[in-house]
Amino acid sequence: MYTIDAQDRKILRQLMQDASVSFKEVASAVGLATSTVYERVRRLRDSGLLLGQHAEVAPAAFGVNLQAMLFVQLSTHSVEAFETFQTHLEGLDAVLGFYNMAGKQDFAIHLAATDADQLREMILHDFTSRPEVQFLETNLIFEHRRFHRLPQSDEGYSAA
Repeated sequence: MYTIDAQDRKILRQLMQDASVSFKEVASAVGLATSTVYERVRRLRDSGLLLGQHAEVAPAAFGVNLQAMLFVQLSTHSVEAFETFQTHLEGLDAVLGFYNMAGKQDFAIHLAATDADQLREMILHDFTSRPEVQFLETNLIFEHRRFHRLPQSDEGYSAA
């Protein structure tokens, strides 16, 4: 079991701001030796607390000119229905991410499309035809900002 501390949180904050930063730069920013940062990052990965590194790319680079949030209510609330639907979502290239939620809607799904016609076809083909879907609502996204941060906390977390 690995318990994170204040130094680990400093390292994680540095990586959240820029995952391409070198271990040497992180070490300088947090006041640790480069080898110590390397070892801590390895443990954070191994424990499942550091999930990966990603480049943030402008959607327009792939012809994405329209984004939407699709809210879905399933017709049945069984484990099988949720797992089947989640597997379906994971296989769709246009799904940028999704939230499984409590409340009236079961899923909020972030979709990418080239235009309104593609979005309409996607919704008709990939969602309304699904037997587990009871209701859906589409909301267009005019602007999307993602913040690479988490709330400040002095509490540590233990991972197995």
